[in-house]
Amino acid sequence: MSTNSFRNVAIVSCGTMSLELNKLRKDGFLDTDHILYTGPGLHEDMHELERQLFDKVEKAKKRKDKVIVVYGGKFCYVNVGNPTRTMRVLIDEMGPNVARIDATHCMDMIADQEERDRIQQNLAGGEPVWWMTPGWVKFRKYVFKDWAKATANENFPRHTGGAIVLDAVGYMDQYMANEPEAFLDYCDWMGIPMQAANVSMDRFKGLLLDQLKKLEG
Repeated sequence: MSTNSFRNVAIVSCGTMSLELNKLRKDGFLDTDHILYTGPGLHEDMHELERQLFDKVEKAKKRKDKVIVVYGGKFCYVNVGNPTRTMRVLIDEMGPNVARIDATHCMDMIADQEERDRIQQNLAGGEPVWWMTPGWVKFRKYVFKDWAKATANENFPRHTGGAIVLDAVGYMDQYMANEPEAFLDYCDWMGIPMQAANVSMDRFKGLLLDQLKKLEG
């Protein structure tokens, strides 16, 4: 029977999700002693993502025999040279005691499509939105590595509803209060406004528990 305890599990995650995982550990939900992070923003470097992910999982296996990977699916790892080599294939290669949470990307880990649609309607009047989590703000230089202003101009302005940060850790309030110039610079670089949507951690917890139960099964 599941005890909902992560003591016998190691977690390997994209560094972008470190704020949420650290809060869950601080709050006592995650009682594992072993959380390993790859660098944030590695979706921009598919080969480095694969290298770091396998390396961290192998290190995690030396500490615990069960591993939960906190990475999205089709949007986090895109192998243009070999499209059939997907995130699912990578996880399968890691062995039977490695499971990945069931989400397409980090935003989906925090809020499902239905909740994002509701937030989009309420905060952006249904206009197209650029979604982010707090890690996309904190680790901007990694997430948008090598993005010139021209690249930003090509991508962000089409999102007429602006950028919405799905904030389950209270990061944006502190960021805007303590680093107002950095906040304004970020918005100026994107060319669209940025606002926070305060959400709960319930979905993320549920996704982690789903994989815990799968591994225990």
